[in-house]
Amino acid sequence: MKRQSHLLTLPLMPFFCLPESVGIYRDEPDHTVSRAAGSLNNFNIHYVASGKGCIEIDNVVHTLGPGEAVLYFPMQAQRYYSSEDDPWDVRWFHFYGSGLQNYFIERGFHKSQLWSIRQPSAFEEAHEALLTEAETHRMLKPAQLSTLTYSLLAVFVEQASALSDNKSNSSANRILELLPIMQQEAAQPFILEEWAARLGVTTYYFCKLFRNVMEMTPMDFVTRCRLQMAKQWLLDHKEKTIGQIAVEAGYPSVSYFNKRFMEHEGMTPSSYRRLYGV
Repeated sequence: MKRQSHLLTLPLMPFFCLPESVGIYRDEPDHTVSRAAGSLNNFNIHYVASGKGCIEIDNVVHTLGPGEAVLYFPMQAQRYYSSEDDPWDVRWFHFYGSGLQNYFIERGFHKSQLWSIRQPSAFEEAHEALLTEAETHRMLKPAQLSTLTYSLLAVFVEQASALSDNKSNSSANRILELLPIMQQEAAQPFILEEWAARLGVTTYYFCKLFRNVMEMTPMDFVTRCRLQMAKQWLLDHKEKTIGQIAVEAGYPSVSYFNKRFMEHEGMTPSSYRRLYGV
């Protein structure tokens, strides 16, 4: 089964990125692609939703399974194909944009071609949205196409981990599974030892894992969650004082709450309320 949409490539465009083509190959055991270096001048991501496929890089064959992907830069040689015994369900898109090269290099995506997606459902949903838009409207809504392409890229950049370190990927998944709980319990006292114990690791290793995955400390994440809640409550609960909001957000000290709020928002909680007419 194939779903695919090939679109016009615009030589000059006012967008950061656009898709050249997007699609799905499913239950196609004969699916194989071989492109010589220099033959394709756009980026290309192939993501495996189920089944298996093979990627050849420098004459070495790598097997990709569910939740794994390959990223090609423009002009790179490409050789990939489905497993005959367990055909892949592969979600792909080709895309282009004048700033994409630096965008990926600045984030280290030139260092590996093979990636694991930590939350596959997020990628699959974003891909489906782009494919549906391309099938439905083609190029009639280029701004929407660009928005959905960037949304898919943002999910990839946020969720991708280099496939070469499976142990690191597993640890990253364990941290990601904790994030919704940490967000939900952010207003409660933050006790690092208890969170480390949930993963069965030392506090040092927990902090190291967390920083590797989120690029911030656990306390920085909790602070962001608390302040996000406080911002909403400041507007939704007009009858409550700043002190009451501070306590409910996990800050018994109003002065410390004001300090943290100022650091992140550039204004005091009272100024934030006035800004929105409260």
